[in-house]
Amino acid sequence: MTEHEAPRSRAVDFEGLRIEYDDRVLEPRPWTAAQSRWAADLMRTAPPGPVLELCSGAGHIGLLAVTLAPRDLVCVDADPTACAYLRRNAAAAGVAVDVRAGRMDAVLDETEEFAVVIADPPWVPSDEVSTFPEDPVTAIDGGSDGLDLVRSCLDVMERHLMVGGSAVLQTGPGQAERTRTLVAAYDELVFVSVRELERGALVRIDRAAPL
Repeated sequence: MTEHEAPRSRAVDFEGLRIEYDDRVLEPRPWTAAQSRWAADLMRTAPPGPVLELCSGAGHIGLLAVTLAPRDLVCVDADPTACAYLRRNAAAAGVAVDVRAGRMDAVLDETEEFAVVIADPPWVPSDEVSTFPEDPVTAIDGGSDGLDLVRSCLDVMERHLMVGGSAVLQTGPGQAERTRTLVAAYDELVFVSVRELERGALVRIDRAAPL
């Protein structure tokens, strides 16, 4: 590959979905389908409304979720390359997706509400990203303690998760209990439960009615 040549696209099968990506985008991990399935279960009983996926990357987690339990889907990622692959993958899956490239706190209208939020933010501490040389740094760097983007996702949930709705947040190894502490600072967000993954964990967070 020359200096000006784009990386070659690759494709993986993600629970029946063909997902394309290249070296600039985080490779879809098969175990993250557990996040799709949990979100789909919650979507079947959540209030009416669309689904929001934060830090969506190539879009595999959100696309599988709405394939299992159809709802309107909005996907957000700061990387325009990831968003381009997401649009391609959505078209291949026959799923209409509202893809928004940019910071999650900037691309959502303040009046928008979502019944379910799916989030897979970068969670590797900055001084440990070299441990994963195969992954693009911007897709895994979670700041000094690995939780910078988790905090951003929680801020979005506070503003945009509707009452009675639920979120499924992916965290890194050992971060679930630290996330519980972060959630406790929000008046209307409730830390519900944890499910372990091959690498890290999934956390369910609900939006309770204000007191």
